[in-house]
Amino acid sequence: MSKLKFVENIKADLTADIVYMMCPMHLLKLQEMIKKVEPGQVIEIITDYDGALEDIPQWCEKNGHEFIGVEDDTDFFKFYIRRIK
Repeated sequence: MSKLKFVENIKADLTADIVYMMCPMHLLKLQEMIKKVEPGQVIEIITDYDGALEDIPQWCEKNGHEFIGVEDDTDFFKFYIRRIK
């Protein structure tokens, strides 16, 4: 498993709430959203899918974007990704 960075109070430029959506929606939505922001901007993905804890950091590494970290809320996770290129 990737090293997770836990963060708080990150401001996102674009947010997707995909709580209750099945795998692989977290990756499909991330792929769609990364095209909608400029390099340097931050995306927030809100999901309750715990597999995303491994999938999203790996996706960032594979696709050349920065995984800023994850905020662990009571019922869901908030992932923060910065577009690099």
